[in-house]
Amino acid sequence: MPSYLSERAVLGVIVPSTNTVVEAEYNLMRPPGVSFAASRIFISQPELSDDASFVEFLEDLRTQTGYAVRDVLTAEPDRIVMGMSAETFWGGAEGAAAFEAGIRERAGGLELSTGAAACDAALKKFGARRISFITPYQPVGDEQVRAYFTDMGYEVHQVHGFACTSATNISEVTREQIREAFLAVDGPEVDALVQAGTNLCAVEVAAELEKELGKPVIAINAATIWHALRAQGIEDKLTGFGRLLEEF
Repeated sequence: MPSYLSERAVLGVIVPSTNTVVEAEYNLMRPPGVSFAASRIFISQPELSDDASFVEFLEDLRTQTGYAVRDVLTAEPDRIVMGMSAETFWGGAEGAAAFEAGIRERAGGLELSTGAAACDAALKKFGARRISFITPYQPVGDEQVRAYFTDMGYEVHQVHGFACTSATNISEVTREQIREAFLAVDGPEVDALVQAGTNLCAVEVAAELEKELGKPVIAINAATIWHALRAQGIEDKLTGFGRLLEEF
């Protein structure tokens, strides 16, 4: 029998060991009766100072992700939630599908929600086709996000990558810097703005800007939680985190 804190769902959250934002933002958006069981991907090499170190970080992540999935299964989750972003976009649409298939296999067929799939589903809900996005990544990571959205049929107008130099200092990007980056890539030709990178604390900034700009501003952590909850049949409308969770 599930505990009274998780009678509706246990979501197994896979998160890099360097990430300090995912669990905090997820818990802000947690409906009653849902619990998050977190399993951390050990990151031995957090440097992201250039394209080469960013790719090395991703290779380390790939090696360790299987262990994190193995560990979270001991909590008997109803669904896997990937609280990490870059790998879910890597390789465009084909790479994203292969990544999902690999996690599903490791999880014994359990379904999952990824940041890439969640952002795509959110954009489709809004009917958006022309987008701009922001990330904490080096250029090689930005190009992978661009490739994914292009493969999925979106027209990408502008990209702003913060080029953070380590996996830990992504969380140090300020609310004002995030706001300015969103505004820098906005324009009258853009239907929606998107943020990738789960260690950027962007959910509340995105929700505020959405009201100000009058267009969807999708923070990846809000999109991923929305995707996971709705896939589990949990339809609670949550306020304060953007239109996605309030309306759909």
